[in-house]
Amino acid sequence: MTPGTRDGTSAGIRLLESAIGYALAAAAAVRPEYLSRPTPCRDWDLRMLLRHASESLSAIHEGIDAGCIARYPSPEGAGVASDPARVFRDRAGLLLGACAVPGCQHEVIHIADALLARSVMAGAGALEIAVHGWDVSRACGPCQPIPRALAAELLAIAPLLVPCGNRRPLFAEPVSVPPEADPSDRLAAFLGRSP
Repeated sequence: MTPGTRDGTSAGIRLLESAIGYALAAAAAVRPEYLSRPTPCRDWDLRMLLRHASESLSAIHEGIDAGCIARYPSPEGAGVASDPARVFRDRAGLLLGACAVPGCQHEVIHIADALLARSVMAGAGALEIAVHGWDVSRACGPCQPIPRALAAELLAIAPLLVPCGNRRPLFAEPVSVPPEADPSDRLAAFLGRSP
């Protein structure tokens, strides 16, 4: 399956849908009193993480729905500051809806002056949303691992999406985990998080 083929596109969208489902389950645990809690994302509390993840959901939705992503995001609405978990859930729902409408899906996404296959964008979006779902789960209490099958598929594509060298400021260096660690822990560790 290669990016840009119908099977590759379907697989990318399926991964994205699975990642959103996991992240929505993690976000269901968010309470207003948790918003100031630290997250595995260095220097970010849960409120900041949810705002960032909501921006990501909006950009991915824009790409899938309109076939292009604006160079500059739309201004943040008032709801993001007052209830970032609700905004996250709402935007995740909009993205799921866009994924379910085959006639509206574009094969190529325009991002500034570049073109990106929808399958690649969906895979990158799945990685982003799943790992931030893990971050949310970790901040809210006992961490719920990324489902095994989803984590294993994301582990297979992560090296293609995350640069090996010069990962900062987007990613920390990988963290060591035992060889027998489950795929969720290995994925989190690959992205610089301590499972």
